[in-house]
Amino acid sequence: MQHDRTDTQVWASIEHEARRQEAQLELIASENHASPEVIAAMGTVLTNKYAEGYPGRRYYGGCEFVDEVEVLARTRAKELFGSSFANVQPHSGTQATLGALMALAEPGDTVLAMSLDHGGHLSHGHPKNASGIFYRFEHYGVEKDTERISMDAVRSKAEAVRPSVIVAGGSAYPRAIDFAAFAEIAESVGAKLLVDMAHISGLVATGAHASPVPHAHAISSSTHKTLRGPRAGFVLTNHKDVNKRINSAIFPGSQGGPLMHVIAAKAIAFREAAQDDFRTYVDRVLENARVLAETLAGRGLRIVSGGTDNHLMLVDVSSVGLTGAEAEDALHAVDLTCNKNLIPFDQQPPVATSGVRLGTPAITSRGMDADDVRRMGGWIADVLEAPTDAERLARVKGEVAEMAAARPIYPREAAALAGPRS
Repeated sequence: MQHDRTDTQVWASIEHEARRQEAQLELIASENHASPEVIAAMGTVLTNKYAEGYPGRRYYGGCEFVDEVEVLARTRAKELFGSSFANVQPHSGTQATLGALMALAEPGDTVLAMSLDHGGHLSHGHPKNASGIFYRFEHYGVEKDTERISMDAVRSKAEAVRPSVIVAGGSAYPRAIDFAAFAEIAESVGAKLLVDMAHISGLVATGAHASPVPHAHAISSSTHKTLRGPRAGFVLTNHKDVNKRINSAIFPGSQGGPLMHVIAAKAIAFREAAQDDFRTYVDRVLENARVLAETLAGRGLRIVSGGTDNHLMLVDVSSVGLTGAEAEDALHAVDLTCNKNLIPFDQQPPVATSGVRLGTPAITSRGMDADDVRRMGGWIADVLEAPTDAERLARVKGEVAEMAAARPIYPREAAALAGPRS
């Protein structure tokens, strides 16, 4: 659809953001670069349509074509993940998790989840999040010596608190998760199992990480991390007795009308994730993560838990005398974007932290390979070793700029989606 872009202020900001993304190498583990087709779907006339309810059972007329889109998205999600049910209406991964919680538990019930400071997520019981307001959360963490989840410790905690729901999954846990073991523990204490696979859904889609679908009562996820789709969420289950409760929890329980333009983008992303080249992409994401962790460790930086099994890692920057906030700022100054992050048993407050979280989905989407990542690891180490060395920072920034220019995110015709370039 052709249109005039008369709001120069908004389009200028969009253009600046497009330039920023092209110029900087994105190492935030929860970010990625969606395909031009996914982005295009979000700018269509589907945004005009109100479609409260579900396909065939809407509260408004004129939904016959958006029904087709939503059915297609649900079908593709089920085929991709091997589930019998999918709800593709959640606006985000957090709303997907909250909807799944509403389907599995009553307000005030006890829920056992991974603590935020050990790698959990805000929606897993932060006191100011709706999850923590409406449910009574208990938390498990990682062991101090291994910095990994101990299933024996999870079992002991579950037996002590007798939760209605156990949540597996997190936002900063670099190791594989044993969903079968979580399911066995949940069954032993009479709990339901909810898996939040927001970070690893792309890995699960290709078989690079074990699937939670055979084990969990409900699975929540975002679509924009390793799955490389739009910013949104979805919920899966293989339990027929949970289907209706999930639907009711999403609408009308926690949302009104769905965002049909975003659901169209999800349908496209699910199709893309089923292609052979996406499997190759995920394999490269994992290889790049392993190479980056090994490179940083080789330069003397401590990697939490000793490495990574997935797309992300936590780097303890206190080993070079920095806080996570200082490390984030130093890397951002040379156009390497990451985020400060608490590490297990962190002595720093959340505004400072002792770590940074690094991930490889976005740089792999740009075509970065293991050799590129080794260079990148060297840059990161150079900067963190001497964050005030102006000459070193200038050199690194120049080399980052060369790599970014050699690996553009989008071809020129797709970049026009962000507005005309001068």
